[in-house]
Amino acid sequence: MTTVRTRIAPSPTGDPHVGTAYIALFNLCFARQHGGQFILRIEDTDRQRSTPESERMILDSLRWLGLEWDEGPDVGGPHGPYRQSERGDIYAEMARQLLDSGHAFKCYRTSEELDELRATRKAQGLQQALKPADLALPDEQLKRREAEGWPHVVRMQVPESGTCVVEDMLRGRIEVDWTQVDAQILLKSDGMPTYHLANVVDDHLMGITHVLRGEEWINSAPKHQLLYDYFGWDMPQLCHMPLLRNPDKSKLSKRKNPTSINYYRRMGFLAQAVTNYLGRMGWSMPDDREKFTLDEMMAHFDIQRVSLGGPVFDLHKLTWLNGVYIREDLDDTALLQALREWAFNDEYIGQILPQVRPRIETLADVMPLAGHFFAGLPAIDETSFDEIKLERDDLLRLLQLLVWRLEGVTRWNKESLLAEVKRLCEYFDLKMKVFLAPVFIAVTGSATSTSVMDAMAILGSDVTRARLRHAIEMLGGVSKKQAKKLEKEYRAL
Repeated sequence: MTTVRTRIAPSPTGDPHVGTAYIALFNLCFARQHGGQFILRIEDTDRQRSTPESERMILDSLRWLGLEWDEGPDVGGPHGPYRQSERGDIYAEMARQLLDSGHAFKCYRTSEELDELRATRKAQGLQQALKPADLALPDEQLKRREAEGWPHVVRMQVPESGTCVVEDMLRGRIEVDWTQVDAQILLKSDGMPTYHLANVVDDHLMGITHVLRGEEWINSAPKHQLLYDYFGWDMPQLCHMPLLRNPDKSKLSKRKNPTSINYYRRMGFLAQAVTNYLGRMGWSMPDDREKFTLDEMMAHFDIQRVSLGGPVFDLHKLTWLNGVYIREDLDDTALLQALREWAFNDEYIGQILPQVRPRIETLADVMPLAGHFFAGLPAIDETSFDEIKLERDDLLRLLQLLVWRLEGVTRWNKESLLAEVKRLCEYFDLKMKVFLAPVFIAVTGSATSTSVMDAMAILGSDVTRARLRHAIEMLGGVSKKQAKKLEKEYRAL
């Protein structure tokens, strides 16, 4: 009998997402239900955006939630390496096999040519994906580019017509028209694989038997099934989980809801409450109870109890559940320990003391100055910004553009933040002090406190951005029309 093996494969390109934890939880529970193994693999083929800091945060946050893996980059295992950036030779060999068998081809098309091809097809009203025949160059031109060493990618051959049938554990038979499936890039011009090649190769070589992943990958399933056929391998059973939704049913995104696990950890949520809540996302215990432990979920898990209706990630419901845990599960000793682990520990306090030491005369001065380091969203309203010498629209522009700029910061430290602030100061033609005045209120909740730049660095990316978004909401928010205009302005920055 084959041992069940599932996996989670996050990309270390930002903050650890609750969606990653949700999929990891269900993969872990499915594996444990069948006495199997759960593997963690790092998909770090995006060289520009992947960072060691992000990988460390992902591992740390999943462990905080109680999700333990049997094999991975930090614990090792018989199928390593578990970072895709360390498996380049494997992908290159597999791409070579596909080229030799005629199941893939080298594409020397430039990005300008591809844009032109797509524009022409759009003008002709063609909705089909780009096929190998569309991308083909005249023989003479192809030979010349090859001889001159032009950069190229490796693409897969795909059928021109017909229907691909994919079997899904929850959805049954899924049919996808081959006309909608493009000649997918498998190996990029820098020699790194795309998700599609690396995912298929790694799942096979790591013995993955079941792939539980988000429903956004349904349209990629035909490409993956085709690759398994090309290699002559058995495909794992697929299970496409419903996406997490905002209360308005839109896809969960950081522009509407805090999506980073770091945010919930920093805001004082208990790990067991967050894990419990994620377990309620589209799934329920046989007796429908709301509160249950990870061990209880694993013991009673049945994938067929997953509902395909988009589960709503409701912050108010999570907050309620967290309160239940605090009141029911933590006695005074445990609550004190939780507080210490949360914020009253040497490491965190050690970052704050240098901020308050030069500003205090008695110990009683500390909390008014440093209170924002131990709080959630500041108690501010529209009137908090009355003294700011900027028009309301300019204030909203400033805060919104700052939030978007900060979303792109990969290394969250004072130097990186200062560079973004300086850039926006120049853009708005404002002195640093004037620019930072509303930011000060948004982040610390006060016009007089410790350095706001240091506060942002210490509080971290998730809490900082959440506080800036909170300030935007307190100022009346940005309408859809304004947002469209601001996004255009942001892209031009």
